[in-house]
Amino acid sequence: MSIKWANWTPLGLEFRCNWFSPEIEAFKKVMLVLRPQVDHIVSVGDASFFFHMATSLSKTLRVKRSLLSVLSSPRLTPLSAFSSSHAPPPPPTYAAASSGSQSQEKERGKWSKALLFLPGAITFGLGTWQLFRRQEKIEMLDYRRKRLEMEPLKWNELSSSDHDFDSLEFRTVICEGDFDESKSVYIGPRSRSISGVTENGFYVITPLIPRITGPGSVQLPVLVNRGWVPRGWRKKLENSENSDRSSSPEIEDAKQNEGSAWWKFWSKEPSVTKVEENSMAPTRVIGVVRGSEKPSIFVPENDPSTGQWFYVDVAMIARACGVPDNTLYIETINEDVSASNPYPIPKDVNTLIRYSVMPQDHLNYTFTWYSLSAAVTYMALRRIRPKKSRR
Repeated sequence: MSIKWANWTPLGLEFRCNWFSPEIEAFKKVMLVLRPQVDHIVSVGDASFFFHMATSLSKTLRVKRSLLSVLSSPRLTPLSAFSSSHAPPPPPTYAAASSGSQSQEKERGKWSKALLFLPGAITFGLGTWQLFRRQEKIEMLDYRRKRLEMEPLKWNELSSSDHDFDSLEFRTVICEGDFDESKSVYIGPRSRSISGVTENGFYVITPLIPRITGPGSVQLPVLVNRGWVPRGWRKKLENSENSDRSSSPEIEDAKQNEGSAWWKFWSKEPSVTKVEENSMAPTRVIGVVRGSEKPSIFVPENDPSTGQWFYVDVAMIARACGVPDNTLYIETINEDVSASNPYPIPKDVNTLIRYSVMPQDHLNYTFTWYSLSAAVTYMALRRIRPKKSRR
């Protein structure tokens, strides 16, 4: 606040106040009342008046200092609040910011509560999916069982052009022909339990070649999964094949000398091998039509160049054996295994109507997933429910 005293003139004392205050207004009214007397005394030149005026001025200065100290106090309301011409002050900016942050916190709180129920929804969906998988497995097992119970088909009576191998899957067929042991393929390693002991081995797949003179022989080659053999049996068979190949030049020389009369006269065994081969009965195989296996991502790829076969790929095995790609592939289910030749061990027919995960396993998984869903949902409810205050 600033108080200004103007010039002493015959017109009177000029008084100005820049700040509005009730005390200042009262002081101004007093001065206005005394203004005529002041003007008269100034015109007369009474010296005593100036003495009293000086005293009043000193008191006024003291009042001014006290007013300044009072007005500068933070407890008082600003002077602009007493004026009706001024607009009300705007609300503090932090109030709007706090309201916006509160709305954002509420929105985040809603999403956080929703995310608490996400694990329960996922586990519930997995349990429901297991129920659907269980029903699918039941239907597929029933389909396989019905196909296996049908009458076996004689493959030599079927034409290769009027049937589809996919439609014949899990049908039992009867084939006759001769095995070409030199073109056998070993799939593995595959483990098998023998007398309570697990042993590694292979599945041996051999082409069944048609016999021209056989009336019941197949018309086209057939890939036959003859069953499981131990690792030692494979090595023994490979060694015997190598020995046969080493003696093959002598056999070829003997066949070339069969045409000479001198050899026919002195030979004690003329054309015995050919006669015995023709007199031998063809191999009769009872098997189930199957397709290629679907390996998992952990199974390595087959390598025909090195003879490494990890899963059944019918087209690839057919090319390696020198037969057409669309060759029929069957798995033997013969149960009449001789004691003198126990290997290969054919597959059990019951293994064809089994899965690694059976319907009962899917039911167990369903119970597990639903239990987890109930547990995590209960914990989510406990988390968002307001806690009761203790008395």
